[in-house]
Formats: sequence, C-alpha cells, structure tokens
Amino acid sequence: MSDFDFSVIWSSLPFLWQGLQLSLWLTFLSIIGGIALGTLLALARLAGIKPLALIAATYVKLLRSVPLILVIFWFFFLVPLAIGRPIGSFYSALIAFVMFEAAYYSEIMRAGIQAVRKGQVHAGQSTGLSYWQIQRYVVLPQAVRNMIPILVTQGIILFQDTSLVFVVSLRDFMTASSIVARTEGRLVEMYLFAAVVYFVICFSGSMFVRSLKSRTVT
Repeated sequence: MSDFDFSVIWSSLPFLWQGLQLSLWLTFLSIIGGIALGTLLALARLAGIKPLALIAATYVKLLRSVPLILVIFWFFFLVPLAIGRPIGSFYSALIAFVMFEAAYYSEIMRAGIQAVRKGQVHAGQSTGLSYWQIQRYVVLPQAVRNMIPILVTQGIILFQDTSLVFVVSLRDFMTASSIVARTEGRLVEMYLFAAVVYFVICFSGSMFVRSLKSRTVT
C-alpha cells in the first residue's frame, strides 16, 4: 500500500466526474425509453391480435438472444447507413440501449400485467372501457407499482452495462478511468477506485430495491 499514489484520483476528479455524468445520463434516458417501448411491446403481445403479438414476440426473442455489444455495433454502423448521415456515438449508443433494454422491460411488464387480477379487467370491460383504456387506467398503474423493484434492478444492470460504450469511443466513467490509469501509469489505483464507485452506486440501488420490496410486502 505504501507504493500506491491515490493523489492521482483527486487530481483527475473533474475528468472522471464528466465520465460518470455520461454514464448516469445514458442510464436514465435508456431506462425511460426502454420502459416506454417495453410496455408497448408487452401490450402488443397481450392484445390478442396474432400478427401484432408475433412481431412483438419476434423482436423480444431476437434482442434477448444477442449480446448487447453487438447491438451497439449494429446501431453505430447500420443506422447511419440507413438514414444516410451520421448520428453520433452518444445517440447510437442510446438507441441501442433503449432497443435492447426494451426487450427485457417488455417481459417484466408482461409479467406485471398478467399478475393483475382478472376481476380488474372484467370490471373495466363492464364499464365500457376499451382494451387500451383498461390497460392505461386500470392495469398498468397496478402493474408498474408492483414491478418497481424489478424495474430498478434492471436499471442497476443497465448502469453496469454502460461500460460497453467504449467500443463506440464514448468517454463514460469506466473509459475515463482507463484513460487516467494508462496516462498516469496508476492502473491499480484507478481500477480500484472505479470498482468502489460502481459498488457504492449499485449497492445503494440494491438497498433501495430491498426497501421497496419490504414496503410492498407490508
């Protein structure tokens, strides 16, 4: 430990903070977009319209069967070719994360929707509400409330996965830590610090999930 020089961490904090901000911002936007798209996919699979359900199921199975890093490459290289102009590393990564996470959020939301008692749906039907109105006003509020702990857990996993954006030259927290480690020649100190930061954030999220579960039980 006497050979360690942790002063490099303090001198690099502004640079590292910029990377952490990008990681957190990407996580937040991906969660919002992933839940929104995932909810639509879940509703499509449960709507009883076979072509719509087949398309949604195919999408979910396809995205869940490939590695996230491959999806990032897809959108980084293929989207600019499809639209004829570059969209930048950040937006390529954001689209990839939203599309990928939507497949997982879809299964979470589908389980939450199916867990709502059928009597709630029948009550909505008896009042003349359409399928989409029942989902919006009756089923989804209950499903989301019950699924919050699992949704937050998936968000923690997503935050960890943001470290993959180095493949499209985005300077997230892990990439910033690696740059400082190589530049200053302090690999042990920087990677130890990065591990502590990831642990603190993810552990705090896990404790939040535990508190949510305890409230749900009580």
